[in-house]
Amino acid sequence: MQTLRHARVWVALGCTLGWAPVGAQGLPAEVAQALARAGVPESSVAMVVAPLPPPPGTVSRAPEPVNPGGEANPSPAPQPLPAPRLAWRPDAPMNPASVMKVVTTYAGLDLLGPGYFWKTRVYAQGPVKDGVLHGNLLIQGSGDPKLVRERLADLIDAIRAKGVTSIEGDILLDRSVFKLPPHDPAAFDDDPLRPYNAGPDGLLVNFKALVFHFKPEPKRRSAQVAVEPPIAGVKLPAAVPTSGGACGDWKAQLAIDFSDADAPRFKGRYPARCGEQSWALAYPDPDGYAPRVIEGMWRAAGGRLSGQAKWQKQAVRGQPLVTGLSLPLGEIVHDINLYSNNVMAQQLFLTLSAAGDGRGSFAESANTFKRWWRGRFGLRATPVIDNGSGLSREGRVTAASLVALLQQAAAGPNAEVFQRSLPVAGVSGTLRRLAERSPGSEAIGNARLKTGTLRDVTAIAGYAWGRSGQIYAVVGLVNSANAQAARPALDRLVEWAIRDQAQE
Repeated sequence: MQTLRHARVWVALGCTLGWAPVGAQGLPAEVAQALARAGVPESSVAMVVAPLPPPPGTVSRAPEPVNPGGEANPSPAPQPLPAPRLAWRPDAPMNPASVMKVVTTYAGLDLLGPGYFWKTRVYAQGPVKDGVLHGNLLIQGSGDPKLVRERLADLIDAIRAKGVTSIEGDILLDRSVFKLPPHDPAAFDDDPLRPYNAGPDGLLVNFKALVFHFKPEPKRRSAQVAVEPPIAGVKLPAAVPTSGGACGDWKAQLAIDFSDADAPRFKGRYPARCGEQSWALAYPDPDGYAPRVIEGMWRAAGGRLSGQAKWQKQAVRGQPLVTGLSLPLGEIVHDINLYSNNVMAQQLFLTLSAAGDGRGSFAESANTFKRWWRGRFGLRATPVIDNGSGLSREGRVTAASLVALLQQAAAGPNAEVFQRSLPVAGVSGTLRRLAERSPGSEAIGNARLKTGTLRDVTAIAGYAWGRSGQIYAVVGLVNSANAQAARPALDRLVEWAIRDQAQE
């Protein structure tokens, strides 16, 4: 897969690019035909395909290691940008769905740097003697987007390595780094058990999800049920009866009942023909999740606790004990874009205003973002961004603004990190299914694109490598009741970009 390491794009801030289409005044024929088949009017679409300027060196066509701490190479004087090959309704404000994540992640990389770390600090509120902490243990979050089970286990091991194996008190949890409104996980699509509906948190643990693992035991006509991570005070089923039918929609057949968060149960049966499967579900009491899991994992690691884990109500710290570091931002950006992780994107967006000693909020991060955008892109239309993930009915961006961002991202010192976070068409992440949907597509292996999908939105944004070797920024946004049927039209757009002017 080609990289953008040497592709230099010189965007004069505040300049207006010439968005008149080159060679044709309408959409490419294959794109227009695919839209017509989908029942989507061309007035519901915005598309831009713009070449990156010729690089000063040779564009690498083989993967190279990401260097999160890399610095910008010296830049020559700005040069004019080439005219776009296609510019269809480039300045129309459109809902981009999850494509908004490319805006959030590039802003995060530019403002914070790919080597930025979140810090989870642990304090002892009392003396430690003979392995016993006589007082409370405080865990203070900083908004780490990926404090998953394995890394929480490492933090607990570090606490024990400091000589604390027993706590004569409580484990207090501090999430005050973010100032957040109440979150209703059912508000967006009335499906609160979907992990993507989890809300952000100053101390986000394991995405507030439980993972159920099912392993059939034919002789017992049941399936073993294992659940991770450990969660204190919750009675979990150890087994579920099996059925002999086809696998089918096995989750619907199991029919989980979470009406009692302390004792979830399955009302149905697990089809034995499904073999071993896993099912991730958002815990129905999100505020109770972190205290229960941290307490459960502390006890599972052999730690003793006389009290319980609970949220701290007063701003009291104590003696510093341990500091746990997050993954670097460069790796966080990779996960956000490759897997389209909503809550991680929201954590990063909130961190734009929380970085340093401040408190993060959606409103303050939106203001930080606007200031950053004006400094980078001048009068180019500022995206309307409310939570950073694109899981929103309010978000808006123009195709022209997205292309400008993609061009600038290709020019800077973080080009490698940003580009490698985007899924490879037909190979990885949210674009893997392209190989099934269109096995002969020229886009397979020749494009890196972020996708976006909502009920009435389908979108792409990223880079495509033309047959001639020219790299293109490609953006396609569809806002229509029939948007889901328009995915082939976006495929055709990318293929058209790859069959560039040298082949037309």
